[in-house]
Amino acid sequence: MTLRPAVTVCRACGARIIFIKTVKGKTMPVDAEPVSFVPDDNGFAKYVLSDGIVVRGVPPLPGDRDVHEGYISHFATCPSADAFRKNRKSDRKKG
Repeated sequence: MTLRPAVTVCRACGARIIFIKTVKGKTMPVDAEPVSFVPDDNGFAKYVLSDGIVVRGVPPLPGDRDVHEGYISHFATCPSADAFRKNRKSDRKKG
């Protein structure tokens, strides 16, 4: 049995989200509902797997066989994402 992370809501838009720890050790907010995708190294979207691996892919088409399930980063779907992004340029200037 796989435990799903606790669902919470985005403070900016109210959408249901969960947090997944990536393989790089960062905690990433993702939309709470998993979506189907087909892995594709040239895919335009990134999907976060429940084990924290981030892969490129494309939405599946009818008849696709290599369909996986993953999560979309909430930064890609939240209308207020910029308010929560870390300003890396200003962080570099401080250090």
